[in-house]
Amino acid sequence: MTTTPARTAVVQVTGGRPLSGRITVQGSKNIALHLYAASLLTDTPLDLNGAPDIIDTGICLEILRRAGAEAAYRDGHFTVSPAHRIRPVIDAGLGGQVRTTAVLAAALLACAGQVTFPYPGGDAFCPRLIDRHLAAMQAAGAEVTTSDGSIRAECGPRGVRAFTVDVNTPYGPSLGATVTALLLAARARGTSLITHPSIEPEVAETARFLADRGVVVHVDQEGLHVGGSDWIAGGSFPVAGDRIEAATMVMAAAATGGSVHLDNITAADFPDCLSHVLAQTGLVLSDAPDGGVRARAHGPLQAVEAVTGPHPGLPTDTAPQLAAMLTQANGASVIAERVYPRRDTHVKGLRAFGADVTTTGSVIGVRGPRRLHGAVAQAQDIRAVTALLIAALAADGTSTIRGMFHLRRGYGRLLPNLATLGAEITAIPGGP
Repeated sequence: MTTTPARTAVVQVTGGRPLSGRITVQGSKNIALHLYAASLLTDTPLDLNGAPDIIDTGICLEILRRAGAEAAYRDGHFTVSPAHRIRPVIDAGLGGQVRTTAVLAAALLACAGQVTFPYPGGDAFCPRLIDRHLAAMQAAGAEVTTSDGSIRAECGPRGVRAFTVDVNTPYGPSLGATVTALLLAARARGTSLITHPSIEPEVAETARFLADRGVVVHVDQEGLHVGGSDWIAGGSFPVAGDRIEAATMVMAAAATGGSVHLDNITAADFPDCLSHVLAQTGLVLSDAPDGGVRARAHGPLQAVEAVTGPHPGLPTDTAPQLAAMLTQANGASVIAERVYPRRDTHVKGLRAFGADVTTTGSVIGVRGPRRLHGAVAQAQDIRAVTALLIAALAADGTSTIRGMFHLRRGYGRLLPNLATLGAEITAIPGGP
């Protein structure tokens, strides 16, 4: 067993070993990225504790620094002191690497009344539009113009104003646009209304962060009401445990016939539909008397029919890993994607291991159990690479997985944690 250097690009995995043991789940990547944007609104120093040690944290750190904030990261603490003078520009090279660029831009717009930013980057498993983000900026009084791949939003001299905006899309409420609207409304004069808001934990935690700092936030049948404030305190705020990493570790253990005890997470932190789908496969999650969650399969894994959806539905970010685990389940499984137009960048890689996986539009079919074999595979996004890792861990022989940069964007200690559970993983520096 070997741990993984920070710049690993390729790993070799020798599979066929049950994964069992106890590890700690990192702070949530997706929640942290939205809190990094919200930190720009604070008027006194802020400490986000439990922040994940990932590439995206470093990118957001540099974006905040270039905007004028004093920001640092050390040992899980992401600290921010207010900018004496805001530079409301997000560098194209940095903004093009993370998905939350428009959310960061909204925070700068709320503080400075103007912002210039590139189109977001992040995972490229499907096109993801930002029209609802721009609609929120326009509703808050900004004139939005685009040119040469960049976007500029500018308000009048009085800054952002109270507004009403609908953040719904054909695929359900937009998580990111809900947070964008939240941050704009937090600094607007008066009370704003966000209709059809997302209720994902990322939104709930950002709203809790703002409410703890004096911003009036409440939800009713109309939507999310936000009373703007001209003073938002800093202080300390914990980043919740990463439910996606937790689900990934549960599925990796199950695919190899093992079991796992996870700290920094509870059974209630798993969305209801995710817990239900896992239970249908034969996996049981239970809170441990000494803290954390235990996950164990009672008998062979069983096929399921699953549909991704907004919280508390099955998170789309767990669908690739679920497909990998279901290669070891008895029967024919179906996973229907209902959050994005499609999500199947992991399918080709799973087939390389010998998996019986088909895709029809937004629906993926998996037939198992299949005896997987070692393979060479490459991933194009964060969740696809974890799916390939699960397949490699369940396979006979040694596999080579490329594209590990994507893993480092979202998981700080996934490979060392897998090694702690008994995985044989060797880091190979360099490569694509």
